[in-house]
Amino acid sequence: MNWDIPDLSVFHFIRPWWLSALPAIFLIWLLIRRTLSRKAELPNVIAPHLAKALTVGKNEAYRLRPIDWVCILLVLMALGAAGPTWSRVPNPLLANASPLVVVLKVSKSMMQTDIPPSRLERAKHKVLDLIEERSGAKTALVAYAGTPHQVVPLTEDPEVLKPFLEGLEPDVMPKDGETGRDALQMAQEILESQSEPGTIIFLLDRLSDADVPAFQKFIEDTGTSLIFWTFSRDQTNLTSIETLPQTLVVGVTVDSSDVVQVSRSIVSAYQSALTRDERLKWRDQGYVFAWPAALILLFWFRRGWTMNWVVLVFASSCLLSTPQVRAEGWRDWFLTPDQQGRLAFEAGDYQSSVDLFEDPMWKAYSLYRLGNYEEAAELYSFQESFEAAMGEGMALIRSRSYRQAIAAFEKAVERDPDNKAARNNLELTRYILEYLETTREQSDTGEERGIGADDVVFDNESARGTESMQQQSGETLPESAEQWMRTVDTRTGDFLRIRFALEAVEQSQ
Repeated sequence: MNWDIPDLSVFHFIRPWWLSALPAIFLIWLLIRRTLSRKAELPNVIAPHLAKALTVGKNEAYRLRPIDWVCILLVLMALGAAGPTWSRVPNPLLANASPLVVVLKVSKSMMQTDIPPSRLERAKHKVLDLIEERSGAKTALVAYAGTPHQVVPLTEDPEVLKPFLEGLEPDVMPKDGETGRDALQMAQEILESQSEPGTIIFLLDRLSDADVPAFQKFIEDTGTSLIFWTFSRDQTNLTSIETLPQTLVVGVTVDSSDVVQVSRSIVSAYQSALTRDERLKWRDQGYVFAWPAALILLFWFRRGWTMNWVVLVFASSCLLSTPQVRAEGWRDWFLTPDQQGRLAFEAGDYQSSVDLFEDPMWKAYSLYRLGNYEEAAELYSFQESFEAAMGEGMALIRSRSYRQAIAAFEKAVERDPDNKAARNNLELTRYILEYLETTREQSDTGEERGIGADDVVFDNESARGTESMQQQSGETLPESAEQWMRTVDTRTGDFLRIRFALEAVEQSQ
């Protein structure tokens, strides 16, 4: 869901020289208005009461005339041409995918049941709802108690994140406690690896008073807002959070209103951060003046107006146009196919935008948003830009073609070696593939399934990661990446417990 919330603090005009037409329009209006307001003077020999009765249009000076509407129209056109703006144009591949780091508190206090079934379980459910709301966006997961741990790096695939989220319990954390400041530092490091501005959201029941100074310093140094999603009925737990400036505190609700509020706030923070990125162009919002101008143009057909000649010019241009360029619909009179595609895209009609776009990048991105990932990846692959390689890799990840996605991200790194997002996506995809292949090899060797001496197995060492079907005691092993992830869901907690314990040792050294 895309919420374009204007930040009027950065409002300005892209082409301010068009505003110089406003004084000229005012002078023209003033001269013509005075000319039209002059009345013929009656001879003095006529009695005043008769002169008053003979005067027509006594109050004409106070009513709107065609010249008034014409000048209003010209003012609107000048303001629109000046290019008012209050937001940046984001990268089309990342327009609705601002990075988000979800920091979840996994301590024993989160197991309290004042919010059923427990604070932690409700927080997990809300995270899943938020991921669904931000479909296609990059999300990382950090868990903390006595020590912070990166559970999943930034990923667009919710299926990768879900099993790790479900495996988070207080007993997998090496040490109980509340080290929110360390988790904040870890989340900040994750976002610093991205070229796009991101947001940090904490899901917790309370913030330790010892952590408040670190949060205050972070906000003062970065100017970044934080979002706190609270899971506690005890209002005294929120006192330390409410003292922090530039923070949004969202309480848990029984419906999805809190998810919608958080989603809006993430987009608002993203748009605000984009205004500080000098690499991006400003979005021309002059179209806001087009609607009132179009309404005024309807008066051109009124009897007595002096602009009826415009209708003749327009009709002549249509008659003289060749059949090849004649418009087939009213939209074609005013908008190019790419402009029509952009309107359909912003309205969420991705199928229509696919049919309308001629620009291959926007057509590929529309296919991506429509869910046709294989077609989008194929269209991206024919283009030579860095953005195309990134789009190809993202589409291949969503279609679970991880090996091809690695090749696409390698192309992106080759085309722009300094881009942090490309390197991070390449590292993440390799991490996912390594995890899936390691799990598959364990299953192939029978470590987790208890294969007997008479069972039929295949040695997968020579073709690691290949898609294959293997029969074992009448059971078909899962073939797709999604199915393989499901087979390891029950072991995620054990995996996280061992990994977190090793990381805690490294942190203490």
